[in-house]
This record gives sequence, structure tokens and C-alpha cells, in this order.
Amino acid sequence: MIYGRFFKSGTAIAVTLVACSSWAQLTPIKFQLDWRFEGPAAMFLVPVAKGYFKEAKVDVTVDAGNGSGGAVTRVASGSYDMGFADLAALMEFHANNPDAPNKPVAVMMVYNNTPASVMALKKSGIKKPTDLSGKKLGAPVFDAGRRAFPIFAKANNVDNVAWTAMDPPLRETMLVRGDVDAITGFTFTSLLNIEARGVKADDVVVLPYADFGVKLYGNAIIVSPKLIKENPAAIKAFLLAFSKGMKDVIANPAASIETVKVRDGIINTALETRRLQLAIDTVINSADARAEGFGQVKGPRLSLMASQVSDAFSTKTRVKADEIWNGSFLPSAKDLDVLPKSKK
Repeated sequence: MIYGRFFKSGTAIAVTLVACSSWAQLTPIKFQLDWRFEGPAAMFLVPVAKGYFKEAKVDVTVDAGNGSGGAVTRVASGSYDMGFADLAALMEFHANNPDAPNKPVAVMMVYNNTPASVMALKKSGIKKPTDLSGKKLGAPVFDAGRRAFPIFAKANNVDNVAWTAMDPPLRETMLVRGDVDAITGFTFTSLLNIEARGVKADDVVVLPYADFGVKLYGNAIIVSPKLIKENPAAIKAFLLAFSKGMKDVIANPAASIETVKVRDGIINTALETRRLQLAIDTVINSADARAEGFGQVKGPRLSLMASQVSDAFSTKTRVKADEIWNGSFLPSAKDLDVLPKSKK
């Protein structure tokens, strides 16, 4: 009887030791978002909440960010192993810091098209890109759309634009107030912010860069060179688990937002669900994404973007497309098949 109790206890200890051993085998990964815990953050929080990352033997910690530039520099500094950032910001870092020892690289494209657009109120009379000539535009100095505006302007013969800078929370307020004629920003961020200030969506003119000759890629998952060198298997595991989570997010955005609310209890659930759905419809499940394949990039388009960013951002050196992208960690075509077939 005593032996039986000992045996059971010993078995429990053994099971505990095995569990602890399995836990110890998880590779910790610190992940830096590009922005706050808003709708699109669900893409990374769902695989955390559903245990997909841990099933893949990676223990992922997701932190809010304050811009793509910050995400790039934090991964470059070693503070974070991986991150989510606008590809143009990554290109700029590479070209302006050619001798930096730890330049992050992109390993999976998530926003196949830049979410940047120009937005104006219909009452301004702005209907098309050429109407922006001679107008006053507003955006934070680091805004991706503002930085890339010279590319948009060149593609659409826009000139003589005057810029007004402001902090991000004031951008949409200044547009609604009439302090500026138009703004640049991510569509799924600024459009909803304009609505929140009392303007109906039907009263807003949206000029998406992707619809007006600017085929820039948007946000990608980036990785530190250190992780690539020391644990490439962890990167593959992360991307596989992330792709699995993306299927769930696209299939049920409303349920996915609950993972965001866990991280920020004061979010407006309905608003953030709309924001996530808008991101899916405009830049994740876009025509370009379906043509190229989720997660992937095309060489000629990437090279053109590298040249355009070099010119528009006046970088110290030219962007080298082959140095900012590494697609060798991507899951199989079957695992990357996350986009709905019926989407037009």
C-alpha cells in the first residue's frame, strides 16, 4: 500500500518533469508590433491565445508599438527578436545605416499593398489626385503615406503641395476642422478616426495609393540577423503558426477581436472589428496578394519599390532589394493558402 502511494507520487513527479522539460524547450520570442493594440493586432494575438505558437515550440510575447520605424530599430538593437513593420521603413533603415551590424530582414509579407491613402472631405472639392495640386496636406512627419507621397505625386502629376505636421491624434481632427485640405494615413486607421469625429464615410474621399499607380508593399514580419543565425527553425515555426492563426482571423474577425480586448480592455469592439475587416479587405486579401500568394513578394516589384524608396526618402545609399528580403523561411504553399477563394 505504501509502495502504491509512492509509485503514484513518483509517476506524478515524472509527468511534471516531462511537462517542465517540454516547457523548457520552447524558444522565447519577443515580438514588436508597429502600433497599438488595435484590430490588426489580432493577427498576432490569435495564435498566442489559441496556443499555435506554443504548439510550434515558440513562446511569443507580443508588445504594442509606436510606429514602424520604432519596430525596425528595436529589432535592430536586439531588444526584440521579431517585429511587424512597413517595408519602406525597413528599406530606409538599411540604406541610411549601411554599416549597422544588425540590420533586420523581412521574412513574410502580410500587407501586400501599402495601406497608405490620401483622404479628404467631399466638400473640399477634391475628387482625384490632380485636385491635390496647390492644396494643404497634413500628417505626422513620420507617417508612411507622407514619406511615400513623392511616389504618389510623381505617378499622378501632383505638384505644389504644402505640408502641415502634427501629432497623430490631431491628424483627423485638423482635417474635419478644415485646418488642412487632405491628410495621408493608413486607410483603416484614418477613415475610422474621421468617422469617430462625426463625419459619415460617404462624405470622405479616399484615394488609396495602390489604386493610383503606387504598388508599394506594406507591412511585413521582420527578423533580427541574430535569430536567423542562431535559430532559423524558430523563425519557420513562428511563420507556420502565424499562417494558421491568419486563417482563423480571416474566417472570423469578430471573434478574433476578443484577443485584442484582453490586451486593451477599453477598445471599442465594434470599431476594431471594422478596422480589422477593412485591413483584410484592402491590403491582406487584395487582388495583388491573391495574384502573388500570401506571404510572398515578386522580385521586379520589390526592386522597383527599392528604387522608389531610395529616391523619395533621399537615403544615404541606394536600397538593395536582395538585402532586405529573405523568403527561405516561408511555410509551404499549402500552409500559405489562407486567402478566401471567393473574394473578388
